[in-house]
Amino acid sequence: MAPPTLRFADLVRLLTRPSRAVVLIDGGSGSGKSVFAGRLADAWPRGVQVVSLDALYPGWDGLAAGSAAVPALTRPDAPGYRAWDWAAAAPGRVVPLDPRVDLIVEGCGALTPTNRRLATAGVWLDLDASQRRLRALARDGETFAPHWERWAAQERAHWAANRPADLADVVVAGERITTRHLDWAE
Repeated sequence: MAPPTLRFADLVRLLTRPSRAVVLIDGGSGSGKSVFAGRLADAWPRGVQVVSLDALYPGWDGLAAGSAAVPALTRPDAPGYRAWDWAAAAPGRVVPLDPRVDLIVEGCGALTPTNRRLATAGVWLDLDASQRRLRALARDGETFAPHWERWAAQERAHWAANRPADLADVVVAGERITTRHLDWAE
């Protein structure tokens, strides 16, 4: 039996049912995580904070470190993070988060077994590698091009170690949204 499909508005209703929702969005570079997080935030019926792991990765070799920083975003006491200053290639300013306000975290590395236990839902964006590469390089051009392969190797390592697609409650492939094991939404 195929997993159930949802309309986007129904997905937003499901994700915002808990008193404080924490949604983790993962997928490969160029899969549309930032755009999808923005769509969710725009449709969110109450206050929501959006954190992109791009702000946490400490440089082009920092996917694992960005992933490991996710638990600090969800802490009930003084959550927040130190942003990475890409221009200076050094830690930047501290960004506080409100622990009472819903949170969307998007970026490759967001979904790991540890991080998923701290969230109300996980979302996986599925898009084939060639399309992702075209989209990412069209978006970031020459900034990303020299780093594509080393970043892709870190993504593959994350996927092999953490199996984020299997941890996801929601899978988005283009306009198709499918759900699985959203027990709390019943």
